[in-house]
Amino acid sequence: MAMQLIGREKEKKILTQVLQSKESEFVALYGRRRVGKTFLVDTFYKNEIVFSITGMNKTELSIQLENFKNVLNRRLEINKQIDAVPKSWLEAFELLKIYVASLTPKNKMVIFIDELPWLATRKSGFLPALEIFWNDWASKRSDIILLVCGSAASWMISNIVKNTGGLYNRITKRIRLSPFSLQEVEAFLKARNIYLERYDILQLYMIMGGIPHYLKSVEKGKSVTQIIDELCFTKDGILRDEFQNLYEALFNKPERYINIVKILAAHPKGLTRNELIKLAKLSSGGTTSRILDGLEESDFIVRYLPIGSNLKLSLYKLSDPYSAFYLKFIGNTRAKGKGTWIKKAEKASWKSWSGFAFERLCLSHSIQIKKAIGIQSVYTEEASWHKKGTNTDKGAQIDLLIDRADNVINICEIKFFQDLFTIDKSYAEKLRNKLTVFKKDTKTKKTLFLTMITTYGVKENQYSISLVQQSIKMDSLFET
Repeated sequence: MAMQLIGREKEKKILTQVLQSKESEFVALYGRRRVGKTFLVDTFYKNEIVFSITGMNKTELSIQLENFKNVLNRRLEINKQIDAVPKSWLEAFELLKIYVASLTPKNKMVIFIDELPWLATRKSGFLPALEIFWNDWASKRSDIILLVCGSAASWMISNIVKNTGGLYNRITKRIRLSPFSLQEVEAFLKARNIYLERYDILQLYMIMGGIPHYLKSVEKGKSVTQIIDELCFTKDGILRDEFQNLYEALFNKPERYINIVKILAAHPKGLTRNELIKLAKLSSGGTTSRILDGLEESDFIVRYLPIGSNLKLSLYKLSDPYSAFYLKFIGNTRAKGKGTWIKKAEKASWKSWSGFAFERLCLSHSIQIKKAIGIQSVYTEEASWHKKGTNTDKGAQIDLLIDRADNVINICEIKFFQDLFTIDKSYAEKLRNKLTVFKKDTKTKKTLFLTMITTYGVKENQYSISLVQQSIKMDSLFET
């Protein structure tokens, strides 16, 4: 089945601007593994790519250079092909210049270098050669798009986007490719003739996120329970052993990154930087910052600033659905094989965990939540907030608050439920306490709007009428 380019409207707009520019462009594209970076470039620029090479992981320089020769020869006419493997990347880029200079296309020419971090290893000489190629040749033309891509987001930012050497300030466009939104997942499945109810799509998203490569394995005519059972628990399921491979492909010394992810998975309400450092037994220096930045740039974790200005109280939360699901249900269980998830999905542990998973999903769709509230044009800041209880004062936790410039704060209460959600007397008291503690602790003078975010809505009764200002159903999360 030929795959369509679903969604990615913002990214397609940037790629179009680059194509229509009257100057050569140097584009950096990055995003986590399996998110669809290569597919985006290959599909959008299928008629403009004149050269494309992909780095190989943990491969010797001589093999990478031999691969370059083979890729270039596939583009060259028989009588112009290269016999000898280039001795260095400097020589390789000189050969690339000669080839590109011989072309006379109607549009710009795209040179696509995929998995750049695997090519630009220490002592490889790749980055200095790339600098010379761009600074001394490609940038002086008007018809080149040099597009470099990598899954190791932190490496791409440190070495390309924020390069302090010969590539300093050379990037003309920067694209961070994130997982699909719910709307894009629904469109992706429909393009493959897979029609699921939105409640079922929510469950898929809560388990595998918006990763196109994972979604490709969803089979037509199967229930969500069957899909998860096969992908995550059978011998050949693509998500059964994906976790370790995922982090090893993205990060050097992946165990440090996995340790952080495991700790955050065990604390779904989030941890401050100091709490993370203590539990992970890390120092408070630059190495820890690089680990956290790398996980954040790759969409594995998210940092929520506190309301007010005390940045030390920023909360880190695990944001990658697959990692959270793997650590809870796949990695720590001996149960494997067909039928495993059919049994597990009925247990209380799934019902409890799914509440946190739905919160995670909603936090990644704050744009859609703002649109549903009707404040997409109002300046806002999103945050998390918690107050620990004491012997004399009650504590409270708010997973998402939207602090608005129009003197209102939306206090969002998120509930994953199979039917209309009912606020009873006991739960109403908890909600009132949450609002009271928040107002007292923050000393805010803004109006507080309690906003319920649920699957099918909130049942109207005396408590919902008196407390809830806005109610958002799951359909709103599927908007663009």
